[in-house]
Amino acid sequence: MSRIPARFRALTHSRAARHAGRVAAVAGQVLLVLSVPTAANADTGMPALAANSLPVVINNLRLWLIGILAAVATLFLVIAGVLWATAGGDPAQVERAKSALRNALVGYGLAILAPVLLQIVKGIVGAP
Repeated sequence: MSRIPARFRALTHSRAARHAGRVAAVAGQVLLVLSVPTAANADTGMPALAANSLPVVINNLRLWLIGILAAVATLFLVIAGVLWATAGGDPAQVERAKSALRNALVGYGLAILAPVLLQIVKGIVGAP
């Protein structure tokens, strides 16, 4: 059995290194999922640069915004659940979990309010 030098052992046992590793793993998974070219060979029959009217663009923006906000809020909700489940009575960890839960609720609130906000933008721009 080989012995790990103390300087490397200290790196693997620090909280910051474990946290950075987890963040890097999640970021790598997200990038992997987003880089899969599922629609690369899809033929829609439409020209590549089709011009849409302003109401169509705003509606598409609304749908994307709601989807992204809901996905991020769900991610924060999962993180909050994991933090809370692994807290083990540690008050600092429980507080971090509560903070992540608050962030998730804010995200869901913004996802619900996204149509209202875009309706205001639509009124400002004067689109029908």
